[in-house]
Amino acid sequence: MSRLPVDAEAIRVLADILLDTGLTEIEIAEGDSRIRVVRAPATVQAAVAAPVAAMAAVQPAAAPPASDMADFSQHPGAVKSPMVGVAYLSPEPGAPSFVNVGQTVAAGQTLLLIEAMKTFNQIKAPRAGTISRVLVNPGVPVEYGEVLMVID
Repeated sequence: MSRLPVDAEAIRVLADILLDTGLTEIEIAEGDSRIRVVRAPATVQAAVAAPVAAMAAVQPAAAPPASDMADFSQHPGAVKSPMVGVAYLSPEPGAPSFVNVGQTVAAGQTLLLIEAMKTFNQIKAPRAGTISRVLVNPGVPVEYGEVLMVID
């Protein structure tokens, strides 16, 4: 079995990004190679495998206790994060939020931004309704599938 060259510097850079942003997971892909780094406070385990398999991994920690976000995960108006990144509720620091609790929104209206790999991604309302909950704070990391807002 041949060993693939591991880009230790790329792994260090990704690990630094995890620490700087507070994210728990990050992945980059280039051609047939993929590097995925997952951070947990427990034991670290590195793996080198096929180009499409993870080149570095950390064993995940036990799931955190249920929070308010879990209570809304099955809500039909739950707006879930489509990616890992940092949430921003306004277009720039000091600007008013895109939406506020009690505000009526139209389908497709921008609710917030998620910054992932220096790119700001607009998260739009999947349906029309009234914002009943905002479950994220500006500048805080979010995970894939995390409930960000609830539209009633």
